[in-house]
This record gives sequence, structure tokens and C-alpha cells, in this order.
Amino acid sequence: MPRAATTSDPFNAIAEPRRRDILEFLGAREHTVAEVTEALGIAQPSASKHLRVLWDVGLVEVRREGRQAFYRTNAEQIRVVYDWSRRFERYWQRQLLRVKERAEGNTKSRLDPPTTQER
Repeated sequence: MPRAATTSDPFNAIAEPRRRDILEFLGAREHTVAEVTEALGIAQPSASKHLRVLWDVGLVEVRREGRQAFYRTNAEQIRVVYDWSRRFERYWQRQLLRVKERAEGNTKSRLDPPTTQER
């Protein structure tokens, strides 16, 4: 089955690691393409292409000021991804609880002196 075009779906768009990096960078405040390229160490044509894909699916917005374009994340569209991923939160919490219990159990057995029954 052919994969959907990255421009049609936010999930496909964020499947690309560089686009996730760009979204994370834009999370703090808006930036120009030049700032994105400098901060992430990618070529301008590549940054522009990734920003275009993110813009096409609505994950970023653009504000023009003269010849400059300022990109920022679109929180409403990112919320769609967040809401979907929250479905798995219970799983993550259970897994983290298991890790914590095992770590505390192992730590306790190594650090606590043996009881009289254990000797």
C-alpha cells in the first residue's frame, strides 16, 4: 500500500526527524528560515522544503514582514497529534511504574542490611 503524501497528514509530516527538530526549535518563539538553518545546521533549501511541508499540513504558521518570513508552531494543529498520543499515556505510566518498582526493589535489596531471616 503506498504511503500518503507528507503534505496530506500531520503524522506523516512529523515522521521526518528534521521536521520534528524544526517544530521543537520553533516551539520557543518564531524564527526565520535563516535562523532555522543556522540553529539546526541544515541547508537553506532543505529547511525551506521542510517548513513548506509543515506549513501545508498546518503545523506551522507564517507571518510576513517585508521580505522576511517568520515561522511559528500552530498549537491547535499540534494538539491533534498530542491528543492522539495521549491515548498511550496509561501504557507509558504503567511501564514507568514497573521500572521504578524494579529499581527500588533492586536498590533496596543491595543497600539494606540483611534481616535476621535473610542471614
